[in-house]
Amino acid sequence: MKKGILIFAGVFAMSLVSCKKNAADKVSEEKVVEAAERDAKAGDFPVMKFNELEHDFGTINEGDVVEHLFTFTNTGNTPLVITDAKGSCGCTVPTYPKNSPIAPGATGEIMVKFNSTNKPNQQQKTVTITANTETGKERIKIKASVTPKPKTEEAGS
Repeated sequence: MKKGILIFAGVFAMSLVSCKKNAADKVSEEKVVEAAERDAKAGDFPVMKFNELEHDFGTINEGDVVEHLFTFTNTGNTPLVITDAKGSCGCTVPTYPKNSPIAPGATGEIMVKFNSTNKPNQQQKTVTITANTETGKERIKIKASVTPKPKTEEAGS
């Protein structure tokens, strides 16, 4: 019980001593300006502006591997960093600038390769790009009409 009273008395004494100065006097004008600039920039995001959001390969033969280069510009005010890019299926493989921030006003490229093996008929695939944009995710699409391989007759029929 004596320890509890002593602890309470110590906390009470420290609270009386520590509140002597006005907290507003401790804030420097320089820090206020710095905080205002930081807060103003908090809403700035890079923006990925693609030349096209979708590419149509047209008619291709099953088994063909085709690729398309998507070009984009960072139209925002801060550097753009792409952390990941994934195809909606293993047949769609994107290649993107890794560990290379795209400066405001600069352009970048994402190569998308599509393997049509075992993908007959109409195909539409999406590439999801994870970046430091406002939404955090951007999407581009590819499509193709894949002509199926001719069916071979089974032996012995």
